[in-house]
Amino acid sequence: MAAKQPAMSPSEMPVAEVLDRATGARRVEADELLALCAELSGEPPVVWAGRIIGFGEVEYRYDSGRGGRMPLLAFAPGATKHTVYLVDDFAERWPDLMSGLGPHRASKVCLYLTRLTGVDRGVLRELLERSLAESLLGED
Repeated sequence: MAAKQPAMSPSEMPVAEVLDRATGARRVEADELLALCAELSGEPPVVWAGRIIGFGEVEYRYDSGRGGRMPLLAFAPGATKHTVYLVDDFAERWPDLMSGLGPHRASKVCLYLTRLTGVDRGVLRELLERSLAESLLGED
């Protein structure tokens, strides 16, 4: 019996299928996020876990020995919000950026943006750049 593929793994699903989950103005914003992540990572977009658009790949391992792989940069467009995946505790690490970002919610690794309207694009770019740099450091 073949080993089951982990839920968080790249797939052959077309990127457009995931982008199209956002409609109207959010779809245009999803295209903007796609272009920004592709530019910063230098990697082509790939669908992970059937809903996340990821760029590049990094392996991780916890002290417990458990590990896996994940995209270097990633976001998930949706009908009501965009979810941008960043490094652990990004909001606590970079409060200077978070205070200037504009309307958002944050969790441990997720930045939730209802709309990009009002979001400072320079701050968003800096968050993505810092997260990418931290992820690349973890590759060593």
